[in-house]
Amino acid sequence: MESISSLGEFQDLVAGRQAVAFYCSTPSCGVCASLKPKVAELFGRHFPSMELFYADIEALPELRGQLSVYSIPAVLGYFQGKELIREARNFGVAELGRKVDRYYSLLFGEAEDAPGEAEAQAGD
Repeated sequence: MESISSLGEFQDLVAGRQAVAFYCSTPSCGVCASLKPKVAELFGRHFPSMELFYADIEALPELRGQLSVYSIPAVLGYFQGKELIREARNFGVAELGRKVDRYYSLLFGEAEDAPGEAEAQAGD
């Protein structure tokens, strides 16, 4: 997961890609640090055509203000330049995967091993 370093870079990524996501947190957030690899694995495994970037909102206060990210961790998903997904503070990785899959499958076709299927089957 690459880090972004400015609001301009964020705007270029959103404008220049069909689908992109941002993991927003701070280095001092323990929950964020434990959730970050799980979110990265979710995107890498199930959504290969959607890149995930890290935004340190403590180092980028202008970005924090422009995006209105005041609770962390936060995941923002953009499809064709529009924010369609926003999960913050308390969210599950499977729940996030289902929300991303809804838009991802419309844009790119089916996701690799649709997220949440294994969990749903185990609960049946």
